[in-house]
Amino acid sequence: MINEKRLIDLFISFVETSSESGKEGKFRDLLITEFARRGINAKEDKAGEILGGDSGNLLVYIPGTINATPLLFSAHLDTVKPGEDIKAVVQEGLIKSVGPTILGADDKAAIAAIIEAYDVLIENNLDYPPLELLFTVSEEQGLKGAKAFDYSKIQAKMGYVLDGGGSPGNIILKSPAQNEIKFHIYGKAAHAGINPEDGINAINLAAKALASLPFGRIDEETTINFGLISGGKASNIVADYCYLLGEVRSLDKIKLDNITDKMVSTFTNSVTEQGGRVEAKVTLLYPEINLNPKDEVVTIVTHAAQNIGLTPILTNTGGGSDASIINGQGINCANLGIGMQNVHTIDEFISIEDLVNDTKLILAIIAEYIRHKGA
Repeated sequence: MINEKRLIDLFISFVETSSESGKEGKFRDLLITEFARRGINAKEDKAGEILGGDSGNLLVYIPGTINATPLLFSAHLDTVKPGEDIKAVVQEGLIKSVGPTILGADDKAAIAAIIEAYDVLIENNLDYPPLELLFTVSEEQGLKGAKAFDYSKIQAKMGYVLDGGGSPGNIILKSPAQNEIKFHIYGKAAHAGINPEDGINAINLAAKALASLPFGRIDEETTINFGLISGGKASNIVADYCYLLGEVRSLDKIKLDNITDKMVSTFTNSVTEQGGRVEAKVTLLYPEINLNPKDEVVTIVTHAAQNIGLTPILTNTGGGSDASIINGQGINCANLGIGMQNVHTIDEFISIEDLVNDTKLILAIIAEYIRHKGA
């Protein structure tokens, strides 16, 4: 039923339309046109204005052939850099970039599969429930588009984000909550060559305090990292200010908060004891996902995968996705593997087999959803 050539051509047209985070406008226009060709209206929200980008999120509502609660599918419009002027090629069953750019299978493989699945439904007169398709912006910048979306516009009670690692059949049950930590460290300026003893170097304060904190993988559920540091004005001035940006992730929210609190107090005490001052800000970037294998949203996709000959793999991840935000809005949502490989690098690729299986899995989920609901 799947038109493989049409699917590949659609996917290539998508990845060759640039949409780096904050600059998704051209790809948004292409998607609006694709849905309009099918008689479907894609509605854009105000997320672009809120986030300072050139596109908002797109919400597509497709009335079903049966009476049922809508089913949600979601993917993101944006890509990481370098994502301008991508040229894709098919070689030995793989689709990859021919230039020094990413491919953009993350996450345009999902979007191509969703549209091809809809075409198959229509061409074969298959039944389907009402479908809600959410395409977000700036996912790669911290799930910003999903955070800015108004979820009162969604009627679905369950859904699937197609943005996971691993082959089709991978079902992510758990992903971490993440706290962002910002430290502003204040010392005292002085001339570095004439009277350095009169100054308090904020960079030195930060370095000593940072050395007292744990880094990397703490346990199987928890990671800690500081990835940005800046401060000072010149090499001949004792730095009176330093800034640090870090994160803590954990599958266990209580553990996350306990570790974060301990890190902030340890860091603050160290800086204070050295004669400096620190301002700390902790922000929860997204909540954890903790699905059970017996949850309806999991059993449906598990059976769907089995029905098309895929092996369901229930797994966890250390990364966040739009599924984290959607779940936080009370919509049961699983993130699914789609077969994209070497993402965020110029060696990114996806196999045609996985692209086709993505489409098959979407169709199987829809069919299993109907059976499960008895519609």
